[in-house]
Amino acid sequence: MTDSAHIAAVTATDFEQIVIQGSFERPVLVDFWADWCAPCRQLMPILSRLAEEFKGQFFLAKVDTEAEQALAAQFGIRSLPTVQLFKNGQAVDQFMGALPEGQIREFLSRHISRASDQLLDQARQAMADGDLNAASALIERAKQDDPDNSRVFIAQVQLKAVEGDAAGALELLEHTPLDLAADPELAAIRGRLAFSAAVADAPAAEALQTTLKANPGDNDARYQLAAHQVLAGDNEAALENLLTLLKRDRQYGDDAARKGMVAIFDLLGGSGELVSRYRAKMLSSLY
Repeated sequence: MTDSAHIAAVTATDFEQIVIQGSFERPVLVDFWADWCAPCRQLMPILSRLAEEFKGQFFLAKVDTEAEQALAAQFGIRSLPTVQLFKNGQAVDQFMGALPEGQIREFLSRHISRASDQLLDQARQAMADGDLNAASALIERAKQDDPDNSRVFIAQVQLKAVEGDAAGALELLEHTPLDLAADPELAAIRGRLAFSAAVADAPAAEALQTTLKANPGDNDARYQLAAHQVLAGDNEAALENLLTLLKRDRQYGDDAARKGMVAIFDLLGGSGELVSRYRAKMLSSLY
């Protein structure tokens, strides 16, 4: 285990200086490991590679729990490997086990801002302001400056969607990197694209409501109305219509009602009162 400017083996003697004090200057990732632990040996080279790639945006401290049992006990280490992230003198997050690299990057992204991420934030603001040319230029600059930042791909898909190029967005999504396969932002984009496609040739929302008053069993009309409601931001009404459709016909559109509800959960960030309430209702109707 060769140390570098961004990595060091840490003991009880220098833990305070390197980890606690050091975390006031930059995040410190502490890898609690042991030589007998096979998952530890799988994880360590991934963490080391990321520490070098991030070039000092976080520091990797390695603690051999066999040699530093008191230190491991002090921080409540009960399984190996355990990785804790310290900021401003405190452990603020952790994960256990040898996670895939993509999940580790996602973990780091919650705490570490890359210079290219700032460009991508500016690009998203430009999209929100309707300045798509500026957004495109910022995304391209981020790609050139930091080609390893997987968030660039997400911004590219978002730009295609905002431009109204659904086909282009879907084509990009077909080449989603493996480490982004479960990314919630991309899942939300897929859902919005699916709802947009559902209303492309559909009647207006008011006409669909009239249809449903006359024939509540019109599954196509109910699904299309839910899609209209999502795109208009009325997520609760959309969820209620999809739940009704799910209860009536689980097989409709290859399980479209359940998939639609899950897509809305993704659009809402996967949490919150509305998501919790309708997720429980969905599960109750399924089982």
